[in-house]
Amino acid sequence: MRTLVTTSAVALLLAATSPLLAQTSITGGSGGSAAAGGTSASTVGTGGTSTSATGRTGSSIAAGGSAAAVDGKTKTGVSMNKGNGPVMNSNARAQAHDGGTFSRSHTRTKVKAGEQVGSTTKTMSHVPGSKPTMSRTTTTAR
Repeated sequence: MRTLVTTSAVALLLAATSPLLAQTSITGGSGGSAAAGGTSASTVGTGGTSTSATGRTGSSIAAGGSAAAVDGKTKTGVSMNKGNGPVMNSNARAQAHDGGTFSRSHTRTKVKAGEQVGSTTKTMSHVPGSKPTMSRTTTTAR
């Protein structure tokens, strides 16, 4: 009987002093559009990472872009790679031009497993004879 009480007391003490792991999730992203004359360009990037109560992590990343021009040319591209260790990167670009008028958008997203999601979008549009319009959006989630 004495052994049972001692064992139960040790188990209770260990349970009270050990921290409980909770599941955590982090999501984030950015996107933007630019338009001028008969051109437009848009990009978006998003990512997420989750850590389970047992300490295992899972991550995801996505990106995309589109461009349009009435009489000009368009170009879009998306690349993704797994960087060093638990890091994923995406890069989305879109541009459209019609003579000297152009629109462009670029989004970079980075996911560090279990730690952080960051994304930056830069856009620019221009019509000859006027000042270019630019914007930058950055988000970081931890």
